[in-house]
Amino acid sequence: MAASDQRANLHRTIWRVANDLRGSVDGWDFKAYVLGMLFYRFISEHITNWVNKIQAEGGEADFNYAQIDDEQAETAREYMVNTLGFFIPPSELFQNVRRAAPRDQNLNETLAAVFADIEASAIGSSSEDDLKGLFDDVNTNSPRLGNSIAERNSKLVKLLDAIGDLELGNYQDADIDTFGDAYEYLMTMYASSAGKSGGEFFTPQDVSELIARLTVLGKTRVGRVYDPACGSGSLLLKFAKVLGRENVEEGFFGQEINLTTYNLCRINMFLHGVNFSKFDIALGDTLTDPAHWDDEPFEAIVSKRWMTPVIRIDGVCDCALAA
Repeated sequence: MAASDQRANLHRTIWRVANDLRGSVDGWDFKAYVLGMLFYRFISEHITNWVNKIQAEGGEADFNYAQIDDEQAETAREYMVNTLGFFIPPSELFQNVRRAAPRDQNLNETLAAVFADIEASAIGSSSEDDLKGLFDDVNTNSPRLGNSIAERNSKLVKLLDAIGDLELGNYQDADIDTFGDAYEYLMTMYASSAGKSGGEFFTPQDVSELIARLTVLGKTRVGRVYDPACGSGSLLLKFAKVLGRENVEEGFFGQEINLTTYNLCRINMFLHGVNFSKFDIALGDTLTDPAHWDDEPFEAIVSKRWMTPVIRIDGVCDCALAA
């Protein structure tokens, strides 16, 4: 599917969900519900495909992780957390929760428990900080979804169905930054009500790719890449597209001051196949409390700063660009 078709399909689905939730969920809050459900679907598919591939390589071509008992899956919990950074039992996968959703009178509580379980699966592991708080903006018990439990659950069923019906193919190989594009579109839709512009948080895809290509001109590999104001991670992720994830050898580093956007950046890393061990995204103000002093030097530094000229920092990195 061409990039324009992918983007148009994504936008149509988001608009359909917006119409379903119109009148009950404020635009700024609605963004969090769509992105949260997208992430939930993606990581559910990721763990399912990952396990199925391993089993197929071992001779079980018909194995389907989504169809086994939770008890069987539990035997591999530690391995999954150490490898993927999280664990989801089959009963809590997006496709299984969606299937049961129309008959689940406690769907809001079911989803809240699932999101809590996903984050809790990383507690005590090296991925704990990367998972912590990723679903904080998705309040399935919010009265904004409806005055009664039945009304809230009705909205959640529609949301699960809309996200589940979205044709994404292999999202890691998509021609557009699916998650980032959804974020950019949502920010544009609700800019007036939020009093902010989408461009304040998100670098357009074409600009991101141009900056990444200029930064690594003549290179096939880099060590560490860094964005001191990383937003949703668009600039950082373009290095993975331009060079290949395996050719950013020491990982992706960034810092973001906005909590919601910081969460999106971490989510975006997962969705683009960047393992938790290969990214370090910090929350905070880079100017007053920089988080990555000990990770220097960086081979490439990029940042979106309006009306700022291109900067080169000799001795610290090979190339630093500002958009």
